[in-house]
Amino acid sequence: MKRSAVVLGTALAPVSWGTTYAVTTEFLPADRPLFTALARALPAGLVLLAVGRVLPRGAWWWRSAVLGALNIGAFFPLLFLSAYRLPGGMAAVVGSAGPLFVVGLSALLLGQRPTGRALLAGFVAAFGVSLVVLRAAGALDPVGVLAAVGSTASMSTGTVLTKKWGRPDGVGPLALTGWQLTAGGLLIAPLALLVEGAPPALDTRAIGGYLYLALANTAVAYWLWFRGIGRLTATQVTFLGPLSPLTAAIVGWAALGQTLTPVQLAGMALAFGATVAGQLGAGRRASRVAAGDTVTEAPSPAPAPSPTR
Repeated sequence: MKRSAVVLGTALAPVSWGTTYAVTTEFLPADRPLFTALARALPAGLVLLAVGRVLPRGAWWWRSAVLGALNIGAFFPLLFLSAYRLPGGMAAVVGSAGPLFVVGLSALLLGQRPTGRALLAGFVAAFGVSLVVLRAAGALDPVGVLAAVGSTASMSTGTVLTKKWGRPDGVGPLALTGWQLTAGGLLIAPLALLVEGAPPALDTRAIGGYLYLALANTAVAYWLWFRGIGRLTATQVTFLGPLSPLTAAIVGWAALGQTLTPVQLAGMALAFGATVAGQLGAGRRASRVAAGDTVTEAPSPAPAPSPTR
């Protein structure tokens, strides 16, 4: 598969995640963030386990637990906590700094020296997203700020470790995604029960919303995301992250009657341009590696054979 097709397929994941806010506010019960996180993760993980019919072996039991905790189990609750406690989009701004987290972690864990292009694109992306989502607000809540930073650091670490560990032989991204979603969902389940109590009563509208979140927004989207991590560099993948708040802004304008100011449109252009620049820079380095040139960033490992492809 061509790299451009892989990039576009992977980009569908953050685009899908950008619809989460609208679905949550319009379809789901209010003030149940942990139950929503659980309903997204665990059913999706169990479905993928049933489809893939492959369980972890050996070291992959604890690796799946670690990745599930980072990418799902810790990320979801921290993300919702920050969204509830921070004013007008600040959580999304902190999340848009994910590329900078990944650039630093890739240098530490993967031996990939950061480039000036990647750092500049990361700062521009974060600035562009801030123009799109920030609103006038009062003092920031320290717990919310820590939760936002924690959620971004958790997902960024999970992305880099997913790249570092790859996949076991004969196991495709479908099974790997199922392992992580199930592990993360099992981690969230007792927390949701302790904090929020029994599940809420659901009407048809809410059931439809949860089905969308579990299947399209989580099972399919995370499968695309982890497949992309296996075929692209960690930096390329994380530079697609700003597409999520940009999609949320577009959905809010198109479906919820929200307005977009000239400043927001300029921010969207900046963030999208930085996303494209991040892809082009990493793509050139990957091409040079394929041609046999010496570069500072290691090439992506070839994906393991997978019966799902």
